[in-house]
Amino acid sequence: MFENSQHEKPILGKVIVSAIIHCHTGLHIGASKENLEIGAIDSPVVRDPITREPYIPGSSLKGKMRSLLEKVLRLPPNRNGGTQKNPIWRHECDTKDQAKNCKLCRLFGSTGKEGGGNWPSRLIVRDAFLTTDSLKKLEEIDTGLLYTEWKWENSLDRVTAAANPRQLERVPRGTEFKFEMAYTVESKDDLEEDLKNIKTALKLLEMDYLGGHGSRGYGQVEICNLRCQVVRIKDGKLNQFEPMEFKIEEIENKFQEGEN
Repeated sequence: MFENSQHEKPILGKVIVSAIIHCHTGLHIGASKENLEIGAIDSPVVRDPITREPYIPGSSLKGKMRSLLEKVLRLPPNRNGGTQKNPIWRHECDTKDQAKNCKLCRLFGSTGKEGGGNWPSRLIVRDAFLTTDSLKKLEEIDTGLLYTEWKWENSLDRVTAAANPRQLERVPRGTEFKFEMAYTVESKDDLEEDLKNIKTALKLLEMDYLGGHGSRGYGQVEICNLRCQVVRIKDGKLNQFEPMEFKIEEIENKFQEGEN
């Protein structure tokens, strides 16, 4: 069984995708509040515990990409990823055989149900950290917060018109983050389709929003300078090609070179 599982998911190579995430509007990816402090901000952003710099968790990026692609592919939401009181429905194949032929689960992974077997994700999405230039600019702003800004909002009672003000923390517009993903090439037959779906998910992200409060203008982002590095593995040897633009046909050619 172990030998079969190894052959089922071979590693033919890697496509390391890099880009810059540019925030066209303020970005809020929330962190949990462990302490209640008088005068503290109501909804803080997630920060690196060592540097205190805001960052974009890879889980937030991957989850948003998966959610948008799932809707475009019109896959049925068959799995509750939340609780019974607060259900969060999503599509997830019940067996690894189903996942292997599913455009979504093949790329983003699935957890098997009732012994159906897991299908590990082909796509790794890493945490995105501030660029050096953005960090320098944010160090110079004076908002009363470190690297971020306050955003005041009001919730109005529809009957009495009473206001309930709240404070949100967000990363200012114009901020940029370094972004990287690693796609594992397991089958040349799926390569073109998987790469197209990655590109589609990124384009959908630009047309939607990242983080919270998107319907109120937060989280409009642009994926800039999309590039990749192809690493082909053959006979146990790694062949690293020079970084290039993210062009699917050229990436495919790298895995065909020397085959004939």
